[in-house]
This record gives sequence, structure tokens and C-alpha cells, in this order.
Amino acid sequence: MISDPYRQLGLFLLLLFFGTVCAAMIVPYMGFFLVEGLNQDPWVISVYSALAICLTVAANRLFARRIDAGGRVHPLIGVALAGYLLASLAITLAPTLWMVLSLGVLGFGISSSAVSTMFSLGGRMAERADVDRTRFNAYMRATTSTAWMIGPAASFLVADRMGVTSVFHLGLLAALLWLALWWCALPRDITAEPKPPSRDDAETDTARHALWFAAAFVFCLSTAHSMTFTALPLFYVREVGLPGYAPGLAFSVKTFVEVLVIFSTPFVIAHIGLRRALLGTTLLAVVTIQLLAHVQTFGQMLAGGALEGLYYGLYASLGISYIQSFAPRRPAMATAVYWNTLMVSGLLAGPAVGLIAQSYSFQTVIYVASAVALCAAVILAGATRRARQAA
Repeated sequence: MISDPYRQLGLFLLLLFFGTVCAAMIVPYMGFFLVEGLNQDPWVISVYSALAICLTVAANRLFARRIDAGGRVHPLIGVALAGYLLASLAITLAPTLWMVLSLGVLGFGISSSAVSTMFSLGGRMAERADVDRTRFNAYMRATTSTAWMIGPAASFLVADRMGVTSVFHLGLLAALLWLALWWCALPRDITAEPKPPSRDDAETDTARHALWFAAAFVFCLSTAHSMTFTALPLFYVREVGLPGYAPGLAFSVKTFVEVLVIFSTPFVIAHIGLRRALLGTTLLAVVTIQLLAHVQTFGQMLAGGALEGLYYGLYASLGISYIQSFAPRRPAMATAVYWNTLMVSGLLAGPAVGLIAQSYSFQTVIYVASAVALCAAVILAGATRRARQAA
């Protein structure tokens, strides 16, 4: 077993990277596979997503309780990995709707818990190497963002060149690398080392209310981002008239800026403070989404993508630290709340985009997303004022 703590940190991030790549190859691809590969109606996507996300939310809550109670993390990652292997193998052997809605939902739903589990363990890994937790959160967020740059592109390229079921073959190969890293690099006895209870522990009604206010903030801003993310490709191509390759280029610019910005968040927190930085980021999101709704040229699209990467890179790193600050003695629970909130917001954003665009336009969707981001700013400002009054 590897003993050097810095080497362990590197391998931990590599493990997180491959686990996220595996998820990123499947999550955005399943809708395409159901409609184009299995010739199902689009509403089937909602059924699959609802079942898989409900299972992931339940797994995140269950695993978080185990982690906060001092349970070993190694087997929890193994359960998620086994679920991914099961689902990929099952769909490879029998690519049918019922296989997707049974073993596919079960396996991929459980496997999506791996990211939350890894982020819950990240604080302990940082402590072992004497690395600031906020900085390591930024490293983890940059790792996941990089994985999301690679995963979807790889799956759609393979599907286009080799067939729709070939993505699951690729998923199996990637999962074998994930398996090897999990088996060789993650310490068997690693735990999050639960802190003993105290009278000042964040289990009071006030602290719980503050945590749920924080979750409401994350929900609103994540919903605004998900609505924008879903609507922009169709807005650019159908309503603005940009070429078909434009949305992909905009996404690449956004993600590139996002990864760079994530590494700046420890500096931002140290010099501005977590809440001020988050409020500024939220206001930037409101303005950016408004600007995106007014894009008319290719250059404006690229500039808008860079601004989107700026605000989302800051939010991606600041948001999880903000949630964790409300439950210092139950970090795994706070991390699970964060990831579950992201998943629920993503699940609800899709139908909302469809309904608004059907009745009005994709540009209207982006306007509504900006209003939802403004709600997030109001919630955050209110929570900050309450915290000052309580102090």
C-alpha cells in the first residue's frame, strides 16, 4: 500500500477522475440511447431519470450516515463500482428498454453515489497530507470538471463511429481502470473520522434551518444553471441561427475557463470571505445569464461561454464549501445534501425547459433562469443577514 500522503492525494484524484469519467459517459448519453438507440418516446427519459436519481439520492443519504458514523469508505466505493459494472454489462448483453429500466437504473443509480462519497472522504485525505480542505475541494471540483470535458465527448464520438451500444463497452473498459485504482490506491481502512458530539454541535434547530437555507440557495442557482445549460444549444442554433457546431465550442470554452477559475477559489475565499464571494458570484450569474439571452453573434457566444465558466467555476467550488460550513461535525451528510440538491435541480430543470420553450421560446427559458438565479441571491442575502443577527 502506498504510504506517501502526497502520492496518495494524487492517486485519490485519479480515482475520482476515472469514476467521474465513467459517470460522465453515461449520464448525458442515456437520453440519446433511449430515443435514438431503442426508439423510445422522449418521455421515457423522464422515467429513467426519475428512477435513477431517486435511487442515487437514497444511496447518498445512506452512505453519508455510514461515513459520519465512522464507517470505512473503501467498500462504499466498491458498491458504486459494482453497480456501474453490473449496469454496463447488462445493457451490453441485452440492450432493451426493460434492461435499462431495471438493472440499468439499479446499477447506474447506485454508481452515481461515488462522487458524493469521494467528496465526503476528501477532507480526511487532505488532513492526512496537511492540505487546506478548501483548496483540496477546489482540486476535486477541477478534477470532476475535467472528467466532464472528456466523458460526454468520448461517448458520443464512439456512438457515432461504432454504434450506440459501443458506449457501454467503453464504459466497461473505463470501469476496469476505475476498479484497479480503487483496489490498489484507496486505503482499506480509511474513514472520515467522526468528531465527538458537543453542546455547540450543529444539530440545533437553528443550525438545521441554516443548512436547509443553504440547500435552497444551491437548488436555485443549480436550477438556473441547468435550465441555461439545457436551453442554450437549441437557442443558439434554432433561434439565433448559429452553426450546429457552435454549442459544442461554447461548452468547451465554458469548461476550460471553469477549470482555471476553480483553482483561484481558495485565494478568493482568503481575501474576500466565503459568503461575500458567493454573493458576488450569484450576482455575476444573474448578469451572465441575461447576457446569454441576448447573444446574436459567434463572438458574443464565445464571450458569454467564458463568463458562464467564470461564474460556474467559482460557484462549483464555493458552493460545496458553503454547505459544509453548516455541518462541521457531519461533513458527509452536508456533502450528500449538496450533491442530492444538484441532482434534483437537474431533474426538474429538464421538464421546466420543455414546458417553457413549448409555450414561448428557448430565449424565454434563459430569461426565467436569470430570475431563478436572482432568487438564489435573495436567499443567500437573507441567510447572511440572519447569521449576522444570530452572531
